[in-house]
Amino acid sequence: MKSILASGPLALLIAAPALAQTPPTRDPAQIQAGTYAVDPAHTQVGWRVSHMGFSNYAGGFSDVSGTLALQPTNPAAAKLAVKIPVASVATTSAKLTDELKGDQWLDAAKFPDMTFVSTKVVPAGKDHAKVTGDLTLHGVTKPVTLDVALVGAGVNPLSKKVTVGFEATGTLKRSEFGVKTYVPLIGDDLHLTIAGAFEKQE
Repeated sequence: MKSILASGPLALLIAAPALAQTPPTRDPAQIQAGTYAVDPAHTQVGWRVSHMGFSNYAGGFSDVSGTLALQPTNPAAAKLAVKIPVASVATTSAKLTDELKGDQWLDAAKFPDMTFVSTKVVPAGKDHAKVTGDLTLHGVTKPVTLDVALVGAGVNPLSKKVTVGFEATGTLKRSEFGVKTYVPLIGDDLHLTIAGAFEKQE
């Protein structure tokens, strides 16, 4: 009789050697050059604002798409373009999530996408860079600079795809993009954290 453990945790242990891999590298020189596409299932865009000075309220966006052109020998030549559907905004409150999609806030029906297109990449150490680009939100485009750190690069042991991951942080004034509701009661500073995963295209 076949043990149920064969399809449970024991099966994972038996399969573990097949998933063994060289650990991801943080050495930019070892990253493969080429064009990468966003892995939407493993890319997250988080945001945080002050809620009346009592708490820092957080939410996120999903379903990100875009491309990244990498030349490890010339990191300043990297090019990034991403698109984030505004209607993907999510919080822990269904009521607030619906409100944020409305015309008093992000107005997802009129302005369905938030985009970022890089204009300059300045290396800041071996595995960090400052990436400046044009951010379009709520129909307004302004320059924003992100602090970007390489998380790791290598071959994904499950998908077998060459993958590179970065974490980026930055802050913008939402009022400058026309999202002024409840400023300053609700913080004007919108803090962004992007966990980005990219897969190399053949």
